Formats: sequence, C-alpha cells, structure tokens
Amino acid sequence: MNSTWLIDDGELAFSSEQNALIARIKDLLAHRMRDAAKRHRHSLGVARTAASLALAYDVDVFDAYVAGLVHDWDKVISDDEVLARALRYRVPIEGAPALAVPLLHGPVAACELPELFPELSPAVFQAVARHTVAACDMTPLDMVVFIADALEPGRRGDYADRQRGLVGEVPLDELFFTCFSEGLVYVLESHRYLYPLAATIYNHYVLTKKGNA
Repeated sequence: MNSTWLIDDGELAFSSEQNALIARIKDLLAHRMRDAAKRHRHSLGVARTAASLALAYDVDVFDAYVAGLVHDWDKVISDDEVLARALRYRVPIEGAPALAVPLLHGPVAACELPELFPELSPAVFQAVARHTVAACDMTPLDMVVFIADALEPGRRGDYADRQRGLVGEVPLDELFFTCFSEGLVYVLESHRYLYPLAATIYNHYVLTKKGNA
C-alpha cells in the first residue's frame, strides 16, 4: 500500500483553540460510538486520511480533519430514526425513501451538527452531507472527505490500494471521480439499489471531463 502521504495525528499542527475543539469532538464521538467500536475506529481513520489528503491537495487541514471525525455522526442510529429525521428536516430524497436510508446519515447529521458545534465552518457540514452520495458541484473539501471515507486505513482490497496509489499523482478531481465511479461499479456488481441522483452526478462529471478534453 502506498501510504507515504498518510501522516500521523501527532504531525498535525493546529491552534490551541482548534485543539480544544478537536478534543471536545473526540470525547463526544467516543461516547456516541461507545457501542460501535469499529465505526469509531473508522471515523478516526477518515479524519487522519482526510487531513493527509488535505495536505497533499492544499485544502484546509483543520476542516478536513474535523469533517472526517463527524462524518458518520448519525450512522449509529437506527434506519427508522434516520429516515424519520430526514423527513423532519426535509432532506431532499430521490426515488423510494426507504431504499435511500443508507445514504441519509450524512445529510441528516449536517442538519444537526451545527447546533452541537457552531464553531465549525458551514463547509464542514456540507462535506458531511455529501460524503455518501456526492454532488454535481463538489468542492475540494467535499472531495477530500468523500475520498477519505473510501481510502482510510481500515479499508481493504485492491480497489482501495489502487486509489491510494493515485494520491498526489493525479489531480484531486480525477481522484474523486475514480473513487466515485468505483463505488458505482460496486453497487452494480452487488446488485444493490442505485440511487437515482448517483447516475446524474456520474453523467455530469463525464460530460465535464469531455468538455475539458
């Protein structure tokens, strides 16, 4: 695995205020995921990977790190509750709501996290919202968090290793598109439900790439 770009948490340099906020987020995250050890490890791994990607691609490292920490904040609640909250917050849902449940924890958390952590940038909450489905107008921070979710050290397999090998070798938008496309391949090969918006996003980036060719 090419991990020369992957740094340790101790190598990150934040202000005292940022470190205090990170400590508070980590304490609350550990409590929230006290019965979900694997999910907790994943969240810490995504934070570390997002910060490393941010350094590699000149994206705000603090925003990337904290977005990684909280990206799965609502992954620990039940499917019924996630759907109920999505409907309560009027989260846009394409297709059958019940089939979209695995994708809703991101946008639902993005509706709730600002009250818990008002110090964080709106860009962080947007990245959290978009880490499951993506969007047609992904920002660099959005892309970093999306990619980090797929490439954190706990992810195993040829797919993850191939993508890790591209970090720093290809532009960020290209790395995002390859991650997004491989995710679609997995959905199709495993005969899972393809969220309608995913096809729209894929076609958007295909046409964008052709337009820039």
